[in-house]
Amino acid sequence: MKKTILHLDLDTFYVSVERIINTELKNRPLLVGGTSDRGVVAACSYETRGFGVHSGMPMKMAKELCPEAVVIRGNAGTYSKYSDVVTEIIKEHVPIFEKSSIDEFYADLSGMDRFFGSYKYASQMRQKIIKETGLPISFGLSVNKVVSKVATNEAKPNNQLKIDLGLEKPFLAPLSIKKIPMVGDKTYQTLRNLGIRQVKTVQEMPMDIMHRVLGVNGKVIWKRANGMDNTPVIPFCDRKSISTERTFDRDTIDVIKLKGILIAMTENLAYQLRRGDKLTACIAVKIRYSDFNTYSKQLRIPYTSADHILIPKILELFNTLYSKRMLVRLVGIRFSHLVSGNYQINLFEDTEEALNLYQAMDYVRKRFGDRSICRASAMGAKTIGRMHNPFNGQPPVVLAHRKQ
Repeated sequence: MKKTILHLDLDTFYVSVERIINTELKNRPLLVGGTSDRGVVAACSYETRGFGVHSGMPMKMAKELCPEAVVIRGNAGTYSKYSDVVTEIIKEHVPIFEKSSIDEFYADLSGMDRFFGSYKYASQMRQKIIKETGLPISFGLSVNKVVSKVATNEAKPNNQLKIDLGLEKPFLAPLSIKKIPMVGDKTYQTLRNLGIRQVKTVQEMPMDIMHRVLGVNGKVIWKRANGMDNTPVIPFCDRKSISTERTFDRDTIDVIKLKGILIAMTENLAYQLRRGDKLTACIAVKIRYSDFNTYSKQLRIPYTSADHILIPKILELFNTLYSKRMLVRLVGIRFSHLVSGNYQINLFEDTEEALNLYQAMDYVRKRFGDRSICRASAMGAKTIGRMHNPFNGQPPVVLAHRKQ
């Protein structure tokens, strides 16, 4: 049976939510993100894009390019509520779906053409989302995730597009190579230096050339340019919390060691949040003493996934819990009240310096492992790290406590 994959994307999601809340913002240039000059644009309306504004750029530059734009700091909790409404509608209508971000979804409609018609079904679901939420949404429909995602981007704003079986290559051929998922700015510049501008050029090249130029990524890009993608739709499983804890071989009262482990655990969980495009609004610390008495304390905080915000709060909770006259058997931390949100365009702690720092650190961790870079105070901690993304849509993996 041929696959039928649907990709849905809420258009300028943050902007659209703000316009529902305040109708006076309709048709006005709007920027959502850090309101200071050192802030970053999280989202921008189509009216600002004609001035060269795009998400991820410094807010100061965006305001210089479009001085008449209205700037709003935004609220991740509000956006998450609207996203949940859309998620529930999709969950009711499709057999398998994947929520890849706060405003982006995939659904597997394979086999539905026999009974109803996948395109007609997707169209009616889209109209229901628009009617019940007031949010504009676009979709692309094809045989795989890559072509459907590209089709969605071509359908925007607030429209839909179906790519029939066998027409994937002709559809992709005239497009800019930058529209292929996985082609970032550096890869795009490399391909431009080779004289490659359109997808058609890559389609006409042997795969080996792309492999020699870009390595393994070159093969993936070549396949995607040819409309080939076997990535499955991962059934959605929304995690509500993420945690880690360590049991010591020997009970300890070494405060420096305990704090170092807590810092290492916080660093690692914060990285997992950013890797999974998540933010937390509630943190907790747990201590188990040698007599097996266990105590925990939690704290509500503004939504974040930044180490420099989370670590001081975790240590503050530890200081309120810790009794210096007792040996400690176990320590743990937990992040809950999770919502979707990407730290690279964080609405709350989004200076350019912090943005660049975390991007660099996360790149090193992704390439060389979770513990390849850490704070000096956390270097004494061992076995703190995860080799999988806890927010990949799969149920959480239950592991026995690692020894420290």
